[in-house]
Amino acid sequence: MKIKIPALLAGALLALGLSSAHAQFINVLTGGTSGVYYPLGVALSQLYGKALPEAKTAVQSTKASAENLNLIQAGRGEVAFTLGDALSDAWKGNAEAGFKAPMTKLRAVAAIYPNYIQIVASADSGIKTLADLKGKRVSVGAPKSGTELNARAILKAAGLSYADLGKVEYLPFGESVELMKNRQLDATLQSAGLGVASLRDLSNAVKIAVIPVPAEVVAKVGDAAYQSGVIPANTYGGQTSDVATATVNNFLVTHEDVPMDVVYAMTKTMYTNLPALVSAHSAAKAIKLENAVKGVPVPLHPGAEKFYKEAGLLK
Repeated sequence: MKIKIPALLAGALLALGLSSAHAQFINVLTGGTSGVYYPLGVALSQLYGKALPEAKTAVQSTKASAENLNLIQAGRGEVAFTLGDALSDAWKGNAEAGFKAPMTKLRAVAAIYPNYIQIVASADSGIKTLADLKGKRVSVGAPKSGTELNARAILKAAGLSYADLGKVEYLPFGESVELMKNRQLDATLQSAGLGVASLRDLSNAVKIAVIPVPAEVVAKVGDAAYQSGVIPANTYGGQTSDVATATVNNFLVTHEDVPMDVVYAMTKTMYTNLPALVSAHSAAKAIKLENAVKGVPVPLHPGAEKFYKEAGLLK
């Protein structure tokens, strides 16, 4: 959709690298409202709106990675959050992960911050290890979401399957927490940035146990996207010690049909306004320009590539 732009504003947009001919809608695809993607997406949308006043920005709450990638491939969004393993699966066309064919229109904008696979049980459930999840009621995230794909991978690496669990719920973060508060669930696996609102809420309401994912289990996943990490002590109420876990990097993606100057402006705007993202969620503290092109499993969008060349990250 083309939008008329006054001459003075057109000049301002050109200064940012966005031509008036390319002013358009910028729909930011995120995740559930109690996760990390959503508040960061709102912050990004606000930044885009200030930098590109004639572009119409919007934020869409989704089931996260897999849905976002399908929507982006179909041209129903301009920028989206996704986990790295889901992005790799989409590019290859991994049907088991929910991608029936290779999604060749996907283009990377940036590697951003790591997700921590956070398995949290109610203290009275008696769950202390991954093996203790056998026979328990566990929420593994929305169906075919990045979180649910992570759950499958971690459980398999630990020698478990959904069949070993007492009950499996496929629920977003907020709904999982509400069921745990009501003693209808024993544990929830949430793949998100540290300090995710849903788990902070849970730890303030009931006593919790954060379940470790040992390094040897992470290694057995057999996917380079999975790395060992640590949930620092006191990330959540009642969590008094560091807890080992797995991490998976997050990415911002777009599609090949979004104009180069639009993606250039979005990329530049994000990296010149990182404090605003940190204000939206502390997970954004891990977003570093020097990491923007590390481990990217799909081609960079030319607009992002242009900015990284200017920034000295690419030759």
